[in-house]
Amino acid sequence: MAKINQMIPEFTAEAFHNGEFKTITSEDVKGKWSIFLFYPADFTFVCPTELEDMAKIYEELQGLGVEVYSVSTDTHFVHKAWHDASDAIGKINYPMIGDPTGKITRGFDVMIEEAGQALRGTFLANPEGIIKVAEIHDLGIGRSAKDMLRKVKAAQYVANNDGEVCPAAWEEGEKTLTPSLDLVGKI
Repeated sequence: MAKINQMIPEFTAEAFHNGEFKTITSEDVKGKWSIFLFYPADFTFVCPTELEDMAKIYEELQGLGVEVYSVSTDTHFVHKAWHDASDAIGKINYPMIGDPTGKITRGFDVMIEEAGQALRGTFLANPEGIIKVAEIHDLGIGRSAKDMLRKVKAAQYVANNDGEVCPAAWEEGEKTLTPSLDLVGKI
């Protein structure tokens, strides 16, 4: 089960990425920040809007040292077909991992067993593979890539500024907090 401050689950999977099939493992994702974007299924309705939304900020995420991995229980072959057929999905340049056995989906604890599909789970792992953000939505509620970008920047700020924390709705460049006895009851 995926939890905050725990290691991502071990996995080996096939992905469709930049016109090719590639094997990706949990060890391969270490060394940079990683977003795992779980979604129910290819060729659906809300899913392409979310994956396209993430594609719009992918270049900015890359500039921050972040890789994105979309994951569904479809195969990498279905990901390629969807990429070729959909204008929205055709914009994706990040790896699309196939998880037909559901091992990765179960490892992150977002499997809907009776459907064999994932909930809308988003996880941010640091370069060591430790989960720092976990967010799970019901199937009818789409996610915001812009808000995930904000969370990436906050997580990276906290990682690089020992002793500081980011308050609610913090945006890059805004004031942070340094928890101390002096702040107790003053916020």
